[in-house]
Amino acid sequence: MVTVLIRHKVADFNTWKASFDAAFSLRKASGENSFRLYRDATDPSALTLLFEWDTAEHADKFLKSEELRLEMKHAGVLGDPEMRVLLEVVAMRRTAAD
Repeated sequence: MVTVLIRHKVADFNTWKASFDAAFSLRKASGENSFRLYRDATDPSALTLLFEWDTAEHADKFLKSEELRLEMKHAGVLGDPEMRVLLEVVAMRRTAAD
């Protein structure tokens, strides 16, 4: 599995979220399969996003795209985001039976 990790701060969460939601089709067409969004417990302007992507190559191309840079700027992302493409090595899911 290919996971994309993005961390950044935003000027206004609601503005950012509207822009993020509007880019759904762009991300899907670029290879995104799913995402999870987290806000920092002590700093609600600090966001962490985890995406599942179809391939590392597609993820890397998307992260380096001018289109993403413009979307992030428009959405109010502050500073330079941390962006990583991660390849899963081991996964374990616990169940109630464990």
